[in-house]
Amino acid sequence: MRVAILTLSDKGSQGKRTDESGPALAAWLANRGVRTVASAMIADEIAQIMATLIAWSDANTADLILTTGGTGVSPRDVTPEATARILDRQIPGLGELMRLKSLEKTPTAALSRAIAGIRNRSLIINLPGSPRGAVENLTAAWPAIPHAIEKIRGDQSDCGDRFSIR
Repeated sequence: MRVAILTLSDKGSQGKRTDESGPALAAWLANRGVRTVASAMIADEIAQIMATLIAWSDANTADLILTTGGTGVSPRDVTPEATARILDRQIPGLGELMRLKSLEKTPTAALSRAIAGIRNRSLIINLPGSPRGAVENLTAAWPAIPHAIEKIRGDQSDCGDRFSIR
């Protein structure tokens, strides 16, 4: 699995803040044998976010594209809007799952507007901007991600028995 990580931070893109979330996600993924093939940090600007997500998904850069930052309720938090504009299909369950798991730790998780979906053959997931929140949310969604990517990539096998409850 190939992963690209896009960090959204006005201060970070100006060199005023170090990206901690992107490296935390890359380390978490590396511990699972997953390769980060691209990463970038850009400002919280809808056009820039859209352009990067389109470029990575349309060039088949990564199977999974993770964004970190810009999912809250501040005026500059525009990641979900940018993501929604470029998706072919949304996957609401991933955002719902991440919020549900996060609510076990903090009531402010209810303010997350993170979304997930598909563009071309890439799965795109918005994660919070804090390193801890980003990793916790990815951990919550992870059990479904490999299967989702297999299906997005065209796997035709029957999955009915794969996740049966025993």
